[in-house]
Amino acid sequence: MIRSMTGYGRAEVSGPRLSVTVECRSVNHRHLDIALKLPRALAVYEPDARRLVQAAVERGRVDVSVALTPAGGGSLGTLSVNTAQAREYEAAARTLADELGLTPSLRIEWLLAQPGVLARDAEPAVSPEEGWTLLAQGLEAALADLVARREAEGKALAQELGTLHQTLEAGVALIVARVPAAQARRATRFRERVQALLSEIPVDEGRLATEVAALAERADITEELARLRVHLGELRARIDEGGTVGRPLDFLIQEINREVNTVGSKADDLEISQAVIAAKATLEKIREQVQNIE
Repeated sequence: MIRSMTGYGRAEVSGPRLSVTVECRSVNHRHLDIALKLPRALAVYEPDARRLVQAAVERGRVDVSVALTPAGGGSLGTLSVNTAQAREYEAAARTLADELGLTPSLRIEWLLAQPGVLARDAEPAVSPEEGWTLLAQGLEAALADLVARREAEGKALAQELGTLHQTLEAGVALIVARVPAAQARRATRFRERVQALLSEIPVDEGRLATEVAALAERADITEELARLRVHLGELRARIDEGGTVGRPLDFLIQEINREVNTVGSKADDLEISQAVIAAKATLEKIREQVQNIE
């Protein structure tokens, strides 16, 4: 199955004390580019987390964000009191009261409400068993969600590519069907021009036939059309095969485009030229779709 490089996955896993929320986002990229944003308490597991991503995704820019929260609405981290800070607030309040001739009536609630008096650690201490278990479960679930969405979009891409492939095949078939008439018209036109130039001078039919054959050989697109049909067959096979086919498809499109350009430069025929223009437009649409395939 073809996979898109664009997708999103999310998962939340809870343990007795902590919960881990993992979000994965992916977009187009020539290679696999992984960006991990882990809480400080889980940073030690970054190499292992990176390996999990590499096992699930082969291409694309993947951003992974992990959040660590208390399970069941509990508190996160350790609450501490900055006693020195509280004393400074208390001393400042008493000094101000003395200068204004007021009787200080300090309450503990007021002190606790002052900035810096109460503090909670941003993250709790996490044991190796607890931290990796939660992170691995959450990351695997989020990656599975991401891959499922990439596959769903890939299915739609495969259908679109199949339709464009049929359009391209029809254009090549039109060119193939037009070739005999184009060759005959080219030969007739050449003969007419030669006869017009020579006017009353007798024409050497043998020499004329040789020149017509040489002209036909220079304008012959039989080999290009044969290679085009082979490339189109390979394109169809790759689409049906699925998997990681983005790079092979990109290469095939370049080869098809090269043959189409050669046909366009050789063919001295209006209908073939029009078919070449249409084929190049279809190829561009295919190329745009392939840029999003893993």
